Formats: sequence, C-alpha cells, structure tokens
Amino acid sequence: MKNQFAIAALTFGAIVLGTNVQAQNSTATTTVNITLSDVISIDAGSTAITGVVAFNYATAADYNSEKTVPQANALKITSTKPFNVKVKAGGANFVHGTTATNIIPVDVLTIKAASNAGTMGGTKSAVVLSSSDQNLVTNAPLGSALTLNLDYTIPAAQSSSAKILGKPAGTYTQTVTYTATAL
Repeated sequence: MKNQFAIAALTFGAIVLGTNVQAQNSTATTTVNITLSDVISIDAGSTAITGVVAFNYATAADYNSEKTVPQANALKITSTKPFNVKVKAGGANFVHGTTATNIIPVDVLTIKAASNAGTMGGTKSAVVLSSSDQNLVTNAPLGSALTLNLDYTIPAAQSSSAKILGKPAGTYTQTVTYTATAL
C-alpha cells in the first residue's frame, strides 16, 4: 500500500506541477533610424573630371569638315532630387601662349548630348559654348550614377572661318565647367 500511496502522490504531484509549468520568453526591441541628407554629386568616373577633349586640324579636309569628339560617361551624377546641369567656359577664348592674338573664341564649340545620351533623363539642349552658364540638361529626374554621354563639335562653318583659319600653329586651351544643381 505504501507503494501505491507513493505512486499516487508522485502522479498527483506531476499533474499539479506539470500544469503549472510555463514557457520562459525574453524579448528585446531595437529602434532603427535611417537618416537621409540631400545629395547632388558629379561622381568619380565622370570623364569630364579628368578627361581631355582634343581636336586635331592637320589637313585641308580637317578645316573643311565638321569635327566631333564624343566623350562617353562625360558626366555621372547622383542626386536625391531632380536637377539641372549647366555648362560654361572658363573664359571667352581658347588661348595659345601669352600673345593676345593667339586666341580662338569659345563659341566655335558646341556641346550636346550624344545620340546615345546615357541614363540621365531630362530635357537636353545643344549649347554653343560661352563664358556664361547655359542649361545643358533641365529637369533631370533624381537617380544614382546617372550618365550623360556628350558630343563636342566644331562645325565646318567655324573651322573654315577666320576664327580658326590663319591662327598660329599650336594647342589652344580653355576649361569647361559643368555644374549640377538640385531643383
């Protein structure tokens, strides 16, 4: 009987203790913040940053024809807002040496989006270069690493004019500055 009583007591104890056993849980809560800033950047990889656009006039045919120098990935822009791109020359003339007569006006050069313009949207305009800011792209939508391929062109009417003909041989240089501005 002692054994039956002990078994009954253990069974009763197991039932009582078994129904009162509860699962153990532990939780932690973390807050995640994403802080955004407005960004507009002409990114590394833009060939306009380190590139050189070179026109070579070595033959009569060169002076009598339009010359175009394409520049792939000329601009690579990241912007968190829609934006415009402006372009201007660093001065009124391409300059060779220090002589005042060794100049070619910058308006001989036209800059425009190439027929395969890249991934940058917006309205693109052909710009006859000047020392004043001009819109090259307007209302480009926001995006990351948007590319713009450019064509630099000197029309035959310019290369066969007194703006270029009759100038001393040499390399004439001017800087071109691109500015991306968020809207």
